[in-house]
Amino acid sequence: MRGRKMSGEKSQNVQDVFLNHVRKNKMPVTVFLVNGVKLQGVISWFDNFCVLLRRDAHVQLVYKHAISTVMPAQPVQLFDPNQDAAAAADGE
Repeated sequence: MRGRKMSGEKSQNVQDVFLNHVRKNKMPVTVFLVNGVKLQGVISWFDNFCVLLRRDAHVQLVYKHAISTVMPAQPVQLFDPNQDAAAAADGE
């Protein structure tokens, strides 16, 4: 059933899935902060509170509460559209 966790099944939130995808693929991202500052680089690590952004020889620790938007330089496909279509068909 969609939206429910099976016992023992660990759910992932979209933020973790997205950040892991761009981190593992070393995708360049633009990070827009709430104060209007624009940062660019590659996410090398993140946790519940911070994102580690690397560019050239510099590393920046950015607090998530300061981030407005994370925009990858290329399109990201997080989920298999065929699997989503099959799940929707099962629900009908």
